[in-house]
Amino acid sequence: MAYYFDEPSRTFNEYLLVPGLTPATCVPAAVSLKTPLVKYRKGQEECPLTLNIPMVSAIMTAVSDDHMAVALATEGGLSFIYGNQSIEDEAAMVARVKDYKAGFVTSDANLSPDMTLADVVALKEELGHSTMPVTDDGSAHGKLLGIVTGRDYRLSRMSMDEKVVDFMTPRDKMIVAPADTTLKVANDIIWDNKLNSLPIVDDDDHLVAVVFRKDYDSHKSNPNEMLDDHKRYMVGAGINSRDYAERVPALVEAGADVVCIDSSEGFSDWQKMTIDWVREHYGDAVKIGAGNVVDADGFRFLAEAGADFVKVGIGGGSICITRETKGIGRGQATAVIEVAKARDEYFKETGVYVPICSDGGIVYDHHISLALAMGSDFVMLGRYFARFDESPSNKVMVNGTYMKEYWGEGSARARNWQRYDLGGKKKSLTFEEGVDSYVPYAGPLKDNIDVTLLKLKSTMCNCGALTIPEFQEKAKLTLVSSTSIVEGGAHDVLLKDKTPYVSNTIH
Repeated sequence: MAYYFDEPSRTFNEYLLVPGLTPATCVPAAVSLKTPLVKYRKGQEECPLTLNIPMVSAIMTAVSDDHMAVALATEGGLSFIYGNQSIEDEAAMVARVKDYKAGFVTSDANLSPDMTLADVVALKEELGHSTMPVTDDGSAHGKLLGIVTGRDYRLSRMSMDEKVVDFMTPRDKMIVAPADTTLKVANDIIWDNKLNSLPIVDDDDHLVAVVFRKDYDSHKSNPNEMLDDHKRYMVGAGINSRDYAERVPALVEAGADVVCIDSSEGFSDWQKMTIDWVREHYGDAVKIGAGNVVDADGFRFLAEAGADFVKVGIGGGSICITRETKGIGRGQATAVIEVAKARDEYFKETGVYVPICSDGGIVYDHHISLALAMGSDFVMLGRYFARFDESPSNKVMVNGTYMKEYWGEGSARARNWQRYDLGGKKKSLTFEEGVDSYVPYAGPLKDNIDVTLLKLKSTMCNCGALTIPEFQEKAKLTLVSSTSIVEGGAHDVLLKDKTPYVSNTIH
């Protein structure tokens, strides 16, 4: 007969943390959120890849493109570029992240020498920029001929018909730097010469980028940036168990730091075959995550197959209807607790620590704290990041409120059949396991993630922990009744604001 688990599977909302002693030295500013991304051996000095914050963005078309990857890497997390696109397009996204140089801006306000002061004024009103390079063709990468700043003209004393070439600062009077200049050197040149901006040019004097004085403080304010050995932003990429022999080499060549098999259910021979192929052709040089699983057996299967990290969760995502459609899945809290226990047992047996990632089931910011306390090394989020400016989906007005479009990879819109592949020759999505929806627009990523991380650090301090491993060791968790869940929110009052917890909700 079928096997029955003794306990019901539970979600994060059924648990609360019980605070421990908070020492005077335990303050949010002192908390470290560093956490391992990939496996390492006991006694190894450091993990080969470490996240500076325990958050990665989901392998979803509506969430993770190159813009999201740059924004999240700036804050210390990592994006996994979605794999539901052509190999060439995904590799190009990865390459754009790796080629992006923080502080090196491609100019979007450019002039040609035959344009007029009226054009300068119009461009400034449109874009708000007062510094405008002048190139031979008026493009962002044309041959540099000069530059126009607010010091080069006075509207009260000049005709609007005057040509740019007649009042610009010419090239021979400008200080520029070569294309191989580092950001540190560029900033030194700016400060030494009291410049507001520094054009970067190639060997043929074509404009490559511009470094601005104002961006120096911005760069200094992001100490958690996820950078590789060459000071480039780090980025992950999603793969499937069908075309990995072509996709993985293209992504590796583009510079992907880690890949992850994107599948709704990872306890399968298909995932082992994919990992085997990567190990055969790249050894341990290519880091590969696998999943998703919801129990100890699934974890051990993928760990023994050689996965660098394992994702946990089936059916808990806000746009996922796998449980409703197929009756497959498990409550996310229960899944994380069991898999974390299996990871620790595997570590004791083998000396190999395989990080786990909680993927799905996170509704509120505090659920991230619970997932980590229960043993997750980091969390993967879709809806959370889909709300931000940096996500690739459209911003639309719905019933007078700005929303962002958000759809599941198993929806008819995405038709990502590879993610739900069970072998055979059929290459189509027979039935849906995801929905097409909206999420409330929340603005820039940085503003929101700062609040989320402060909540996490504050919670850790309430439990007397300054690191994630210490948090997991000291955490005390209690189940809560349905009545106490209601009591946990505002109750028995008439609210002045009908949406008081918007900042707390990851809807």
